[in-house]
Amino acid sequence: MKELEAIRLQLARLDRLEDPTVGLTALHGDVAQSRLKILEQLQGGVTGLREENREVRRRQDRMISDLNETRGELRQLLDLIDVLQPTAPERPNGTPGEGTQARPEPTAQPPEPEAGYGSSASAESHPSVSTGTASQGGTMDNTGHPPQPETGEDQDLVLKCAIEAAYQGTGTSPGQQSAATPQTSVGGEDPQVAHGVLLLKAAGVASAELIAHRDTWEWLTALAVDHSHFRTPPSVEDIKEGRVQTVLSGRSLIALLIELWNTRSTATPLQGDWALAMTTYNRIAAELTDVTGQGETIRIVLDDGLPAESGD
Repeated sequence: MKELEAIRLQLARLDRLEDPTVGLTALHGDVAQSRLKILEQLQGGVTGLREENREVRRRQDRMISDLNETRGELRQLLDLIDVLQPTAPERPNGTPGEGTQARPEPTAQPPEPEAGYGSSASAESHPSVSTGTASQGGTMDNTGHPPQPETGEDQDLVLKCAIEAAYQGTGTSPGQQSAATPQTSVGGEDPQVAHGVLLLKAAGVASAELIAHRDTWEWLTALAVDHSHFRTPPSVEDIKEGRVQTVLSGRSLIALLIELWNTRSTATPLQGDWALAMTTYNRIAAELTDVTGQGETIRIVLDDGLPAESGD
């Protein structure tokens, strides 16, 4: 009887394994819920890390751009000093550079910052140029070249004035244009002023129709999605042969122009990001340049096989 009772207890325990509330089924449900919770926690952590990495990359790109601009300004200052030094009048005690080697001024030597960028040859080729110019008093003023603004706030103010004047069609003086930024294009037009005018024109646009391949649209969305002014369009319509058609607001167009400008400046030449950014920026610029203010919808086409003014 005792053996039969023990067997009965063992059978009862086996029956509990089949119970849906406390058996294997319940255990499987608990394991599945725990797995989902772990996946949610991991997904949240990965999303946060991605956002932090994007912010670090944006800051790094801005820092590299600022360093490149500073280096360009220093090089232009050196070139300007080389141009002005031969035209300086001779001092009574000798040539313009004689009295400078005996009394060098350590605070006015532009070749030293240039050497920080790895250009030691350029620094050695101008050992006493800056001190000679500083000892000549008003030499730069006599040549008719206006001085560079001393602070970044002055540069921003002059650049804003130049952009507003160009947008209103009044133009800018050569002194203001060179003070705003020394980097100019081959045709003499300031690229930063032209970029600012495009942003002002985009701000006045209500809607812009965009036609591109779906892969290109995904790249543009990933590029501008982190910008504070970009808004994802409510609908993206599929048209024939893999193309998509959507409508962007003027605010989203501003964000896209800014991100394309930054990518065009920082991307490696002859690479995919550089080519896409250049082409898209130029297409948008061409459409904004031809705006007549008659209420028509701007149509940006990123397809050389599709007519720009087709009726479909």
